[in-house]
Amino acid sequence: MIDNYTILTTFPYSTEAQITKSKLEDEGISVMLLDEKTVDSDPLISQAIGGVKLLVLNNDFENALKIFNDIRPYELDDDGNAIHCPSCNSNHTLIAPLERKNLFYMLFPFFEKTKHICNDCKTIF
Repeated sequence: MIDNYTILTTFPYSTEAQITKSKLEDEGISVMLLDEKTVDSDPLISQAIGGVKLLVLNNDFENALKIFNDIRPYELDDDGNAIHCPSCNSNHTLIAPLERKNLFYMLFPFFEKTKHICNDCKTIF
């Protein structure tokens, strides 16, 4: 049964996953949560197991992704204003994954400068 599902996204806590699950189910998309009870029983292991996974039926994936991109929270600057992409001027920006180019940043990732990625054009800035 799980072969018919694809991971749409992951959440550190089940409450965030439940909110997104409810919205997708309202839109008629078949959704399933994985590792929800494990994270609820011990939230400290959430990062170790990859958090709560939100899975959608393979046939519904594209539609679910569009809905999720419309409702997901995007990054704001220190003043609470939307951060705009320098390439396409979209305000759908997320924090880019860390690059960890060298050993120093692997050992001390909190020193690496935060970069953003545009969810529309995929520009990293």
